[in-house]
Amino acid sequence: MKMFTEMGVSARETPYEVAQDSEVVITMLPSSSHVMDVYTGTNGLLLGGNAIRPALLIDSSTIDPQTTRKISLAVSNCNLKEKRGNWEKPVMLDAPVSGGVLAAEAGTLTFMVGGPEDAYLAARPILQSMGRTSIYCGGSGNGSAAKICNNLAMAVSMLGTSEALALGQSLGISASTLTEVLNTSSGRCWSSDAYNPVPGVMEGVPSSRDYNGGFASKLMAKDLNLAAASAEEVGHKSPLISKAQEIYKKICEEGHETKDFSCVFRHFYNGKDEV
Repeated sequence: MKMFTEMGVSARETPYEVAQDSEVVITMLPSSSHVMDVYTGTNGLLLGGNAIRPALLIDSSTIDPQTTRKISLAVSNCNLKEKRGNWEKPVMLDAPVSGGVLAAEAGTLTFMVGGPEDAYLAARPILQSMGRTSIYCGGSGNGSAAKICNNLAMAVSMLGTSEALALGQSLGISASTLTEVLNTSSGRCWSSDAYNPVPGVMEGVPSSRDYNGGFASKLMAKDLNLAAASAEEVGHKSPLISKAQEIYKKICEEGHETKDFSCVFRHFYNGKDEV
């Protein structure tokens, strides 16, 4: 808050005070408990829920769909201080993002959005001011569900790419050469061509700066836990979730929880830097 107020940005002490002075509120927080606290806790956004000012609340956190739907219901049970157009009730959208720190800095995030479609259409200009793509995924909680599935695929592809590149090194193929093969063949994926995990192969990615400044392994572990809980709830068999959970739990326990999740190449597979 100090940093932004010194830049001239208006700040408030509590979520409730933010809500009192805002027509749209956007939140992006680490976990379900944080979101619940900011919305429904002491001095939360919904304090005095019979009359709140924001007509639109957008949560871009990566949390479980069940918590999203619970908060969305709490929002819909509130009333607006002032009617806005055809809106008599406030609306919440779940709009988690993909792209990580690099896309956030470049303004090229992808938003996965759940909630009423008319609210999504109203919010789209706001989302497009922060990102390049927004995709409407359906009702409340569907944005959160899409993000969980996306991050599951991202974790598995990073593990597969890291395993292949580390194996290639052991078989005598340089990571740069094998990356070129992957990226012009059927093994090509985001983890190989845009976020390569081998230090020295690609500039501008976390592996080029000792795995700092990316998507922390502890956050990937958290998202895999969300995926596991969601799969269990619907009775879906997901063996790759379990294996990915096991690997990222080990990475975190060994002290690499703040390093980018691509650090599995070095700290799990014992891969070597490209010289």
